[in-house]
Amino acid sequence: MEPPRNDPQPIQAQLGLWDAVSIIIGIVIGAGIYETPPLIFKNVHGPWEGLGVWALGGLLSLIGALCYAELATTYPRSGGDYVYLTRAFGPWMGFLFGWAQLVVIRTGNIGMMAYVFADYAIRLWDFGNGDPRWLSEAQVTLAYAVTAVTVLSVLNILGVVFGKGTQNVLTVAKVLGLGGIMVAGILSSSSGVTTPVKPSSDVPSFGFAMIFVLYTYGGWNDAALVAAEQRNPRRNIPLALILGTLAIMLIYVLVNAAYLGSLGFEGVRSSKAVAADTLERLPRLGSLASRLISVLVMISALGAINGMIFTCSRVYSALGSEYSLFAWLGRWHPRLRSPLWSLLAQMAIALGMICAVGSEPGRAGINRLLSALDFETVSWQGHGGFDTLLRCTAPAFWLFFLLTGLSVFILRERDRHLARPFSAPFYPLLPLIFCDTCAYMLFSATAYAGKLALIAFALLHLGLLFYWLSRRRPPTEGEFEAESPANAVDQPTIVSN
Repeated sequence: MEPPRNDPQPIQAQLGLWDAVSIIIGIVIGAGIYETPPLIFKNVHGPWEGLGVWALGGLLSLIGALCYAELATTYPRSGGDYVYLTRAFGPWMGFLFGWAQLVVIRTGNIGMMAYVFADYAIRLWDFGNGDPRWLSEAQVTLAYAVTAVTVLSVLNILGVVFGKGTQNVLTVAKVLGLGGIMVAGILSSSSGVTTPVKPSSDVPSFGFAMIFVLYTYGGWNDAALVAAEQRNPRRNIPLALILGTLAIMLIYVLVNAAYLGSLGFEGVRSSKAVAADTLERLPRLGSLASRLISVLVMISALGAINGMIFTCSRVYSALGSEYSLFAWLGRWHPRLRSPLWSLLAQMAIALGMICAVGSEPGRAGINRLLSALDFETVSWQGHGGFDTLLRCTAPAFWLFFLLTGLSVFILRERDRHLARPFSAPFYPLLPLIFCDTCAYMLFSATAYAGKLALIAFALLHLGLLFYWLSRRRPPTEGEFEAESPANAVDQPTIVSN
């Protein structure tokens, strides 16, 4: 039986350069910059080494961005990694990438950021202060997380204009907030950066610090997922990836310098809430600092949620446009011009995860399952237990990142006839550095996850079953030849292979 062609409305290029940069900054700068600095500085010998780690993480991310810029301009289609992996390794690999993003990786990340938002929102408005006649703290937290994902999903369903407008506002707000932290660091500056520090005997490792740094930089590549909606993609995609990554690196280094200037090296290492402690050094703020930081973290979390909702729905749409079993994911709303069913599926799975880890029955059921598998049970401390559960997703995340890096080499050989509007400089050195970084992170993430990594790989094998059950649309002759300059178009349609 011939699978449905699905022919959705053509994807319209409605994103400008600033929109793409805003997506990158909005996704990357989440809650990490407020929580990981103490962990990172505990794993280095001094303040300058700590700032160097942040700068190195930015440079490694920039190298990755250059590799993605080559892929995204050569194959400017909706879906990003889905397109590159399909072309380089075959349809089954692209399908597994889309499957993993939908059922575990991105929906799990959306859920975790929703709980970060909820954990800080309840500090400002707890609705009842634990009075049993009202909702319990866990129920209020769950309600906040569900509301955040639902509202932002609806805004994206209403169309690209609503989605990108929300992202731009949230990005500007969080950058201004981080600018306030920088100013506070300057006004309350001590000699923390330049004071000599006696090396501590309990510093674990430079490599461990890099793991936290690269996690905090995660998400810079997501602009490639919406390449088909980018105006003038051959110019704007490389610029967005490079400018966005450089801007994040600058912000991260300056914010950490502000932390050090205000609190000193040992102060940052021992801080439980480094951003709030920095603001509290200003006499006029005092206790107001913690409330301001709560608002800022909430805005940052919402920006990350919205960016992931916007970009990742395009991966599922690309998958749906090619596979009969998931054809409904490829349908775009003709009037709103948004991937309606991809957004709804993403929202449903993310909400299911949130409810599973945010309710007592869900938590009990998860721990029973883990116990039956002889795995370590979840303590449910932190952000609704997602910090523990997501350990099983990290190996899959870095595995696909590594494969995308390898696809740069494969596609250079396979598609020599295609024009490359942007080529990664110093080839093959920079792509090799990017692949080495991903391989190191894959090894580290797998070691950190332990037996939980088996869950991710089990889900990937389940994806293979669905791949074989679904009929793939035959590729149209000459589809990728359309990327050559003679046939280039400014309005690429939904990804095909």
